[in-house]
Amino acid sequence: MNNHLALFNPDKWVDNYADALYAYTMARVNDMQLAEDIVQNTFLSAWKGRDTYKGQASEKNWLYAILKNKIVDHFRKQSTGSLTLDAGKEGQYFEDGHWTEAAAPKEWGQYTEQPVEKKEFYSVLEKCKQKLKDIQQAVFVMKYMEDAEAEDICKVLNITSSNYWVLIHRAKLQLRKCLEKNWIGIQ
Repeated sequence: MNNHLALFNPDKWVDNYADALYAYTMARVNDMQLAEDIVQNTFLSAWKGRDTYKGQASEKNWLYAILKNKIVDHFRKQSTGSLTLDAGKEGQYFEDGHWTEAAAPKEWGQYTEQPVEKKEFYSVLEKCKQKLKDIQQAVFVMKYMEDAEAEDICKVLNITSSNYWVLIHRAKLQLRKCLEKNWIGIQ
């Protein structure tokens, strides 16, 4: 038996880490049932792989590493369908490489660091993120929440570099529009 197992306390994993792992997962997949399933699969994989633990990371970090792999696996499975890129949508935003008058970014006003406003912003951002297509959401989360490199995202999701850039560009445009409507517009 691995000596590092003495550091583990699998009986306390759920008590010690379930809420944090769930919150981390929810911020990335936006689906309560899916988040629960991913966390449960994380604990199951950790239990099955406990003999391979080498003690190079804390129990918590080890569980997060497994969780991140489970989330990536989810995105990979999600992206196996065919991608349909809506050609021609750029015309509603750009003309000759510049913003159209109707689509030009609105003034966001003075950004404050007040905790209440930050919390409200992230709540609206989360709702806006849920409106993205699954593949756009996967690319956005991996790029901006997981800090994954474009090349790695393309490999994981099995998409081309040009598809990646179109997806990330459209996700940002849609998020901007949603935020302007649902957060900035009500400030």
